[in-house]
Amino acid sequence: MNLEAVLKHVDEKECLDFLSSMVQHKSYSETDGEKVLADYMVEQMQELGLSAGLTPVPGERVNAIGTWKGTGGGKSLLFNGHLDTNPVSEGWTVDPWEGKVDEEFIYGIGVSNMKAGDAAYFCAVKTLLKAGVRLKGDVILTYVVGELQGGIGTLAAVNQGVRADYFINSEPTDLAALTMHASSVSFVIELTGITRHLSKREEAVDAIMAACKLIPRISAMTFSGARSDEHRSINRAHVGIVHGALGRELQEWRPPQVADFVRIKGSARFAPGQSAEGALEDIQALLAQLQTEMPGLKATVRKEAVEGRPVMPPFEVAKDSRIVRSLNAAFRSVRNEEQPTGAITPPGFYGTDAGHLYEAGGMEGVVCGPGGRYNTMPDERVDIKDFIDMVKIYMVTMMDICSVDA
Repeated sequence: MNLEAVLKHVDEKECLDFLSSMVQHKSYSETDGEKVLADYMVEQMQELGLSAGLTPVPGERVNAIGTWKGTGGGKSLLFNGHLDTNPVSEGWTVDPWEGKVDEEFIYGIGVSNMKAGDAAYFCAVKTLLKAGVRLKGDVILTYVVGELQGGIGTLAAVNQGVRADYFINSEPTDLAALTMHASSVSFVIELTGITRHLSKREEAVDAIMAACKLIPRISAMTFSGARSDEHRSINRAHVGIVHGALGRELQEWRPPQVADFVRIKGSARFAPGQSAEGALEDIQALLAQLQTEMPGLKATVRKEAVEGRPVMPPFEVAKDSRIVRSLNAAFRSVRNEEQPTGAITPPGFYGTDAGHLYEAGGMEGVVCGPGGRYNTMPDERVDIKDFIDMVKIYMVTMMDICSVDA
């Protein structure tokens, strides 16, 4: 089958209109809007002739899952993306719900994270059907919720038996092939010093001063046990919350007194082959050094977990794996250049549902989607060219992995 002729069936306006329709659904995470959009996706998949329906997710939520059944004898390919979005922040200059399209971009809340990816694989299937292409292997489209709660939607689908030979998670990577990303652990550090009135602060151990010394060191951390420099490249720790004052109750009414207690909260990212426990041990070693420098300081670190929320595992796939080679070739055929591939950052620091598909589902896959550079910011947007090229790249990958039935 002539690839160029198949790709000419891509209708840019039709694809953008569909993405705009998704943006116009207010699908904030953990709201009724998720289910409304999931219903819409099921209807749209059924209109294409796919077998599609809603499946349960804990918390009275639902995923939308559809299958384009192949003729038999080919490998299956699963696409994965989430429907839930972050809320609109301050600073928008366009209507976040319009799905506005101009000469260069399509705008809207969640368009980058990650409705453009969701729409791209839907439009890829629709275009192949319109072009009369039949595939031997199945294409499974999963539209999940709860990615923002640790991936509970994808984990539910996997636990319900949703599987394929290969997967593509379409989180925004600016069309790069992400072959590795980190997992994370949230931590709480408590620094306990010795208080004195400011007149005698030389006798004190200032917990706030200790925090000021500690935070830059945490920001500069990598963790032990990295398998390679590439694995180490997605190590990172960050402090997001600092509160210091008097006592564990953090009393603030006595500023002339040297603060004797600081509570710090942050997050660490570590690569496949490393562990949360190892990262916390490395942070504890940093605290031990700080205690040596500031006699009398007590410092502890502990893991902070949210009850009922799974942790996204790290993800890794070999760069020479079948799915990565197929995606690389598809990118080359569409853009006539080599696809950036590897532990690309900043996406390598993210958590994605690829971790669950890889660890719990035992599937081989890759992360690749449109959007990223304007992700989760006012006037969130996606380059139109990237979105349309992603539709084409997904089409070519489906034809290669699932095999065309001549």
